[in-house]
Amino acid sequence: MKKVLTIAGSDSSGGAGIQADIKTMTVLGTYAMSCICALTAQNTLGVYDILEVTPSHLHEQLKAVFEDIFPDAIKIGMVFSSGLAHQIAEDLKHYNAQNIVLDPVMVSTSGKKLICDDAIETIKSELFPLARVITPNIPEGEELSSMKISNEADLKECAALLGEKYDVAVLLKGGHLTD
Repeated sequence: MKKVLTIAGSDSSGGAGIQADIKTMTVLGTYAMSCICALTAQNTLGVYDILEVTPSHLHEQLKAVFEDIFPDAIKIGMVFSSGLAHQIAEDLKHYNAQNIVLDPVMVSTSGKKLICDDAIETIKSELFPLARVITPNIPEGEELSSMKISNEADLKECAALLGEKYDVAVLLKGGHLTD
């Protein structure tokens, strides 16, 4: 059985974050593990509060996983702060982690910001180089590329631009397009 680690935020309603990742991994027949970056108080109506885990505690979670059940793949989701992004990058390099998928989560479906401004640059400079693929949605793609996405052609152009700019495979999710 393949072992997959998710590093992300916890969604108390179960619709996103660690909970959704674990459900998906389980349905796909993998052994799911998790390291939590933040605890959120949220439901389908919105995000009410975010409690960040300290980088040192995240380090201990990652150490506990890697030194016992080494993951075959890693999925990174909500990384709230620059300190957390740096800690993740440091630990993934230390353990020579492979097969990393990075979903640069920035804003909740309800519009609540899920990342500190300084974290975006750290994610781009320290985590993107470790990723095999990044999976931004349209608002995240727009933020990362500084371009507006209005149609399928823009979607393709943005994905190509991000792939070239960051030297990584890009799966740009188009669910926010209305056409």
